[in-house]
Amino acid sequence: MSFPSYYEFACQTKVFAGGAVLEQMPAVFCNLRIENPLFLTDKGVIEAGLLKIVREALFAKSGATGRELTIFDDIPADSDLSVVKKIAQIHEAQRCDAIVAIGGGSVLDTAKGVNLLVSEHAEDLLTLKGAGKIRCRLQPLIAVPTTSGTGSEVTAAAVIKDKENFAKCLFTSVFLQPDVAFLDSRMTLTLPSAITAATAMDALTHAMESYYCLQKNPLSDSCALLAVRLISQNLLKVMGNPQDEAARLSLAIASCLAGMAFSNAMVGMVHTLGHAFGALYGIPHGVCMAILLPYGLEYNMHKSHHLISQLLLPLGGFEEYQKTPLAEHGERVVRAVRDLNAALNKATNGKHPLCFKDIRDRGGHSLVKQEGLSKVARLAQNDGSIFMNPEELDFDDLLMVATSAFEGVPLALDRIKKG
Repeated sequence: MSFPSYYEFACQTKVFAGGAVLEQMPAVFCNLRIENPLFLTDKGVIEAGLLKIVREALFAKSGATGRELTIFDDIPADSDLSVVKKIAQIHEAQRCDAIVAIGGGSVLDTAKGVNLLVSEHAEDLLTLKGAGKIRCRLQPLIAVPTTSGTGSEVTAAAVIKDKENFAKCLFTSVFLQPDVAFLDSRMTLTLPSAITAATAMDALTHAMESYYCLQKNPLSDSCALLAVRLISQNLLKVMGNPQDEAARLSLAIASCLAGMAFSNAMVGMVHTLGHAFGALYGIPHGVCMAILLPYGLEYNMHKSHHLISQLLLPLGGFEEYQKTPLAEHGERVVRAVRDLNAALNKATNGKHPLCFKDIRDRGGHSLVKQEGLSKVARLAQNDGSIFMNPEELDFDDLLMVATSAFEGVPLALDRIKKG
């Protein structure tokens, strides 16, 4: 096995994982000298009673569960620059000294954006867009994920929407990695089945893309392979029994591992197009990933067949790996992903879409229009993840993949360039 002559791997986040790890939060506050944190979350987390669990864990020993906290609970599912700025103003007005983010990817990325603004004393978050703009530690950030998908609790990146320009902005720096992450199985027990499915497919995409994209390395590989195995072994188990705490925790750990993997190895075409579909049509990121993942595998197969083939063992298990001819391992991985999506579609009574054409608006009409796919391809050309894809992508390539994913048909492999 050959390794790159040079690579980097960073994960400075301390991870607590288990069935009741939130009870460690008071000690973490003490160690980080946190006295007045700002708690960020959303309405769904409040309604599910998850903030109550955090509050009780935080004050379990003191009994002061009624103590007033500084809370902002109105973060939308697709947060944007204006929300980040609004929260930063609250942070400054309340003189908070840390952030505790309780929620899914939108909440965690919003928290990172707020931390950038208040720590860098910046007026415009866009001035910090991209890589290499942040050169010093930020305020303490504690992440409590309530979904098992983004891995944002350990990543060195944040994606925040610029609604005015219909774009998703990427911010990257090792300083964006939270100081502490709590993977507590209680936090995902109430997650609806469709969101469980979509977020898990997001994590699977992180793991798989990081394994065959250009910045992969042995450390990211080890995280990616274990993440694929944990998702394969536990996702359908959770769909059948949402209260399975052990399986829920396994998915949370898988998401975390996949976050470590792609934060260091980066991602490729699936995210390139997924960001564009999400920005233009407001489609949840995990749904975009689930639909596009088999197409990313197909498109990159001719250059990365040997790597994609290696994903069959953790994805399909030993029996599937053993009975499949070696030359067909890569193609079997693609079929296995499509089979998993089909199983999730059935388990959610059709709420897990298999193609973009099937995504409906409130009026029952297709949200994505075929005539809008050119705009998707043009926007995707400017996404930073495009540079780490094994095969180069131009407008025609992106439009071809977007069209196939819209219709839900396999790629015409003879049209894929052999660069």
